[in-house]
Amino acid sequence: METFYLIIVIVLFVLAISDLIVGVSNDAVNFLNSAVGAKAAKFKVILGVAAFGILIGCTFSSGMMEVARKGIFHPELFFFSEIILLFLAVMVTDVILLDTFNTFGMPTSTTVSIVFELLGAAVALSLIKIYTDPNALELGAYINSGKALAIISGILLSVVVAFTTGVIIQYLTRLLFSFGYEKRLKYFGAVWGGLAVAAITYFLLIKGSNGASFMDDNLKAIINDNTLLIITGSFVVWAIILQLIIWFTKIDILQLIVLIGTFSLAMAFAGNDLVNFIGVPLAGYNSYEIWIESGGGAADSLLMSGLAGKVPTPTLLLLFAGVIMTVTLWTSKKAKSVVKTSLDLGRQYEGTERFESYAVSRSLVRNFSKMATTVNDFLPAKWKKAVENQFDERPFIAKQKNLGEDAPSFDMLRASVTLVLASILITIGTNLKLPLSTTYVTFMVFMGTSLADGAWGRESAVYRVSGVLSVIGGWFFTAFSAFTVAFIFANIFYFGGTIAIIIVLIIAGVIIYRSHRYHGERMEEQLAFEKSLEEEGAITKAKIIELSTRNLNKVFGGFNKLLDDNLKGLSKESLSKLNKNYEEFKEIKRRSEKIKVQANKLLDNIDDDQIEAVHLYILVADYLGEMTRHIGNIVKQSLDHVDNNHKPLIPVQIKELENIQEQLKTRLNDTIKVFSTADLEEVKKLQDSLQSFVKLIRSSRKNQIKRIKKHEIGTRNSILYFNRLGEYRNLSLFSNRLVKVFNELILNPEEEA
Repeated sequence: METFYLIIVIVLFVLAISDLIVGVSNDAVNFLNSAVGAKAAKFKVILGVAAFGILIGCTFSSGMMEVARKGIFHPELFFFSEIILLFLAVMVTDVILLDTFNTFGMPTSTTVSIVFELLGAAVALSLIKIYTDPNALELGAYINSGKALAIISGILLSVVVAFTTGVIIQYLTRLLFSFGYEKRLKYFGAVWGGLAVAAITYFLLIKGSNGASFMDDNLKAIINDNTLLIITGSFVVWAIILQLIIWFTKIDILQLIVLIGTFSLAMAFAGNDLVNFIGVPLAGYNSYEIWIESGGGAADSLLMSGLAGKVPTPTLLLLFAGVIMTVTLWTSKKAKSVVKTSLDLGRQYEGTERFESYAVSRSLVRNFSKMATTVNDFLPAKWKKAVENQFDERPFIAKQKNLGEDAPSFDMLRASVTLVLASILITIGTNLKLPLSTTYVTFMVFMGTSLADGAWGRESAVYRVSGVLSVIGGWFFTAFSAFTVAFIFANIFYFGGTIAIIIVLIIAGVIIYRSHRYHGERMEEQLAFEKSLEEEGAITKAKIIELSTRNLNKVFGGFNKLLDDNLKGLSKESLSKLNKNYEEFKEIKRRSEKIKVQANKLLDNIDDDQIEAVHLYILVADYLGEMTRHIGNIVKQSLDHVDNNHKPLIPVQIKELENIQEQLKTRLNDTIKVFSTADLEEVKKLQDSLQSFVKLIRSSRKNQIKRIKKHEIGTRNSILYFNRLGEYRNLSLFSNRLVKVFNELILNPEEEA
C-alpha cells in the first residue's frame, strides 16, 4: 500500500503544477487588467513587473497553507486512507473546473473553488463515515461550516462594497482631475500620488507580513504597532519624490503608480492564492509523511491529528511554485482571454459587446437611468455644467485618435484609482479577518470605476451590466459546481478504488486536452480576425475585396452547415441536434456583428479615392447581418416547433426543402466565387438564375396550399413551412444584392456613376 499512496502523492503534485498553470491563467486578470487596459507600458514590461511581484509574494504565503489542512474540516477526525482520497478529489475537480472557466474566458475565484471543493469532498467522506461506522459523530463535528458561510458572506460583501466604493472614488477623482488631467496633475499630482503609493506601501507590508516565511514575529509586531507612522512617513516621502519627478523629469507619475499597483496586486495574488494551488498537495504530502513516520501501518486506522498543528512550508518550495506561475504568466494564451473579458467590460468606448442583453440588465439600466435623470433635474444649472465639463471625454477621444492602434482602453487615471482602491480594500479585509477574494475585489472595483467614468454609455450599458451579472453568476456557480463535483469524485474514489481513480484521471486528462485544443482554435480564429485590418500598408481596394471575400466565405460556410444540420434535426425531430444548431448559430451571429463593427472602423482610415470600396465593405457587412437574422429565424422556428412537440414535416415536404436548400447553397457559393474571381459572366449568370429560384419557391408554396386543401397537414406545419420558404427567398434576394453592389461599385463603377 505504501507504493499506492506514494503514487497518489506524486499525482497530487503533478495536478498541482497543472493547477498552478490554470490558476494563474484565471487570476492574471486581477493584476494585469488596469495596466494592460491603460497601456501603462509595453506588455512585456507589465508582465515583468507582475512576475517579480509573484515571485516576492510566493514567499509571503506560508501562513495561508493552514487553510487547506484544517480550515474547512477537522483532520484529526479522518483516517489517512480517507484524507488522501479527499485531497485527490479536490485537486482533480479544481484543475477541470478552472480550466473550463479559462477556456471560455470567464474570471472566477480560485479561493471559492478550493474552499467548496474541500467542503464537498469532506462532506462526502463524512457521510460515508456516518453511514458505515456506528460510532461516527454527527456531520457538524467533521465540518468547519462556519468557514464556508464566511466565504459566502465575503462574496456578497466584497461585491457590494468594492463596486460601490469604485463608483464613488472614481467619480470624485474624475470630478477633481477631468479627462484632460495633465494640467491639474502638475499641482495636485504629488499629493494624490503620495496618498496612492502610501496606501499601496501599507498594503504590501500588512498583507505580506502576515504570512511571510522569512519574517520573524518581532518584525511583524513592529510593523503592526507602527501602522500610523508607516503610512504618514510613506505619504510624505512619496509626495516629495513624486513632486520632484514632476518638476525635473518627463516621467508620467500615473504610469509609475499603475506599475507599482500592478506589482502590489501580483504580490497579493501570490501571497493569498498560492494556497489554492499547492496547499492541498502539500497537505497530502504532510499526511503521507505522518503515516510513514507512524510505521506505515493500517491506513484506515491512523487519524490525521498531526495536520491540526502548525506545519511551516519551505521557502524554496514556495519559490519553485512562483517560478512556475511566472513562466505561465508569460506563455498562457488563456490568461489573455480572461484579461480580454474584463477589458471588454471596462473599455471607455463601445464596440462589439461580448454578452447578450438580459431582461434583468435592461430593467436595471432603465431604472437607474430614470433615477439619474430625476436627480439631475434637481441640480442647479451651474453645477450640471461644471460636472459635464469635468466628464467631457473629448480629450481622451482625441488621444485615442492620435494613438490609433496603440490607443488604450481607458486612461491612466482610472487605472491608478482601480489598483489603489483594490489594494486598500484588500488590506482592510485582511485586517478585519474577512475572507475577501482578490478576484472579487479587483473585478468589482474595476467595474465600479468603469461605470463612474461614463464607460457604460447608452450604446453599451445593457451589455456591460449583462456581462457583470454573468461573471457574478459564474462565481456562485463556481461554489455550487466545485462542491458537487468534488462530492461525486470523493464517492467514486472511495467506492471504486484504484480502477476508478485511473479512469477519472484519464477522463480529466482528455477534458483538459480538448479544452486546450478548442481554446487554441478559437484564439487563432480571433487573432486572424482582429489582425485582418491591422496589417501594414494602406487600405486599398484589393485589400477590401479580399476582406469581403474572406468574410463571405466564413459566414456563408457557417450558413451552409447550419441549414444542413437544421433540416436534419427537423426531419428527425431531434431536440438535442436543434439545440446544438442554435448554439452554433450564436457563434455565427457574433462573427457577423464583429464584421459590422470592423466595417465602421474602416471609415477612420480611408482615403477619398477608396470610398466606393469601403462603401462595398459596409454594404457587405450590412447584408451579412440581415442574412444572419433570416438564418436565425429558420433555426429558432425549427427549434420551437420540435420543442413544442408539434406534428413533424412529412417526407415530401422535407424532400422539397432539401431541393430548395441545395440550390440556395449553390447560390451562396457562387456569390463567393463572384467576389473572388470578379468574373462578369458569373455575375450575369447568377442574376439571371434568381427568377428560376424564386419560381421554385413559388411552386413549393402552391404544393403546400394543395396539401392544406386535402387536409394532409396541420396549421403549425403550414406556418413553419411557409416561414421557411419565405426565409429561403429572403436569403436569395440578399445574396443577389451582394452580387449587384459588387458589380456596380467595383466591376462597373462608371456605369453606376
